[in-house]
Amino acid sequence: MSTNSSRVGQLLLQASACISWKQDVEGAVYHLANCLLLLGFMGGSGVYGCFYFFGFLSAGYLCCVLWGWFSACGLDIVLWSFLLAVVCLLQLARLVYRLHEDTLAEEFDLLYKTLCLPLQVPLQTYKEIVHCCEEQVLTLATEQTYAVEGETPINRLSLLLSGRVRVSQDGQFLHYIFPYQFMDSPEWESLQPSEEGVFQVTLTAETSCSYISWPRKSLHLLLTKERYISCLFSALLGYDISEKLYTLNDKLFAKFGLRFDIRLPSLYHVLGPTAADPGPESEKGDEEVCEPAASPLQATPTSLQQTPPSSPPPAATNFPAPPSWARLSRPDSGILGEDSTSLVLEDFEEVSGSESFMDYRSDGEYMR
Repeated sequence: MSTNSSRVGQLLLQASACISWKQDVEGAVYHLANCLLLLGFMGGSGVYGCFYFFGFLSAGYLCCVLWGWFSACGLDIVLWSFLLAVVCLLQLARLVYRLHEDTLAEEFDLLYKTLCLPLQVPLQTYKEIVHCCEEQVLTLATEQTYAVEGETPINRLSLLLSGRVRVSQDGQFLHYIFPYQFMDSPEWESLQPSEEGVFQVTLTAETSCSYISWPRKSLHLLLTKERYISCLFSALLGYDISEKLYTLNDKLFAKFGLRFDIRLPSLYHVLGPTAADPGPESEKGDEEVCEPAASPLQATPTSLQQTPPSSPPPAATNFPAPPSWARLSRPDSGILGEDSTSLVLEDFEEVSGSESFMDYRSDGEYMR
């Protein structure tokens, strides 16, 4: 080891030093090449940083080729500079190919910037999600139904890209679905992967709509394989369902002037139109749905109504009849006073506390 180091030292010491320095400076091409190389080495990271880096290096080494050919007249300078310039140009071509390969359709690119980029979702992960829906954008014409209540099976998950969709149940408006909201998130969460079910609401396009759709089985396989994507969909679906629930609660607030507990089982049955005057049949239907099991106190007015008016009641029983608050109809004005508000709240409490009133099914519908 010491022998080798001594030989290297002798070569360096015995090398001929510069006898005289050139009085003339190199030409402008040589200085331009060095300036371009200096700017190139100041480049940053990332795709566009690599474009900057290899772009300036390619221009700098090409200037070195010109300097070696016309000024230095050295074959080795020309060959090495040309080789380095070719390597940099190949790197630029590779970057262009990668950018072209990573380019998404306009709809999917806008979806990524709106929904996934704020959550810092990697682009490669987003491509796996898009690949699961086969990169297809589906459309709905005006007044075309996406799902029909009680008929359409729950076999996919869809996300609205543009337009507006109306959600209704039994012909009664519930809420709207706007762009970048899931169209069937409650139905998706209400079923296990091995279960089957049908929609309990009707979804109708109010305008021309476009959406993407994931097949249920393919998406479940992707969520099972990729834990990060599973957590991402859980967060997005949970937020979407909570927004829909708060939309229904805001509708009740606009109607009654107070906010109800969104967990009440009979909440849907008070979501009627505030301006329309319910007819006798609708009032009868509301009474059948909203009236709990009759208590002895509520049975008293019924017996009093069945007594003929010709026979006066005994004096001992001539007391004012208790109000039948359990059969209150919805107000026409859409805003309740303090007394009627307290009665409706008591009605909700009694209905929600009744175990025999409703049963909650796994597909998200309350049934008797």
